[in-house]
Amino acid sequence: MENKLAIDRKGTIPKTEGANLLFNLISYTVVTVAAILCLLPFEILISGSFTDENAIALHGYGILPSKFSLEAYRVLFKFPEAIIRAYGVSIFITVVGTIVGLFVTSMTAYVMNRKDFKYRNKLAFFFYFTTLFNGGILSTYIFFVKYLQLKNDMLALILPLLINVFYLIVMRTFISSIPDSISESAKIDGAGDFTIFMKLILPLTKPGLATIGLFYALDYWNDWYNAMLYITDVNKYPLQYLLFSTLQSAEAISRISKMASVAAISVPTLSLKLAMAVIATGPIILVYPSVQKYFVKGLTVGAIKG
Repeated sequence: MENKLAIDRKGTIPKTEGANLLFNLISYTVVTVAAILCLLPFEILISGSFTDENAIALHGYGILPSKFSLEAYRVLFKFPEAIIRAYGVSIFITVVGTIVGLFVTSMTAYVMNRKDFKYRNKLAFFFYFTTLFNGGILSTYIFFVKYLQLKNDMLALILPLLINVFYLIVMRTFISSIPDSISESAKIDGAGDFTIFMKLILPLTKPGLATIGLFYALDYWNDWYNAMLYITDVNKYPLQYLLFSTLQSAEAISRISKMASVAAISVPTLSLKLAMAVIATGPIILVYPSVQKYFVKGLTVGAIKG
């Protein structure tokens, strides 16, 4: 003991503290490098969106614009009211779809986790079966258009993504970590099933709700395929599909002009793709910091509990 104290007085770092210091140094270095590598593609994306079309064709993409240009953003915002309207549609279907999807998914997961529900295994198999087989695109389209009459309806953008079986399984696993004694004590006090779910289960599942809520928000925000199938009214285009159709039109103009060997209006298709990605991904990035404190816990519980 005296030797150890003597060594400490001389300024020598004990072995355990030295090992911890070395571990922290290596960990922070690795995390910093990993963070830079993750941010680098996004930096190249932003840089390319502000680069001249000819410069991209000659020099490729870089961390900094080789020749600064705002032409891609001028093309996108040539009709700003269309972008703003598409933003409104995307925000609406993302917010409504995420809230309703969370409520339906969590309620279904709660019912499937109830041990007194004798059909819970059959219901679980029914959901799992849909991950292996489905009716296909044609039957789905006929069901939504002919029977539900959802052509050019916002519900056509919300209902197809309303329940994801993987998120349902994660939520069921999370709810299973809540002690049954909580529900049983509430029943003894006279609480009904819906009251137990709303007042007790939902507040205790905030990490799980935040986790799958982020996934639902990403699914709704990035969806353009359902808009292509069910929406023909330009005023109801979500942002992703509006940008997709803009890019398709720009590429078509460029392709036709080359085939006809005539000079056409210069459309920056390369930088336009990157500008579209910047506009589309910018707002959804802001969602993650608000759920970050729940995100890791939700994923950990969903991964460990079986």
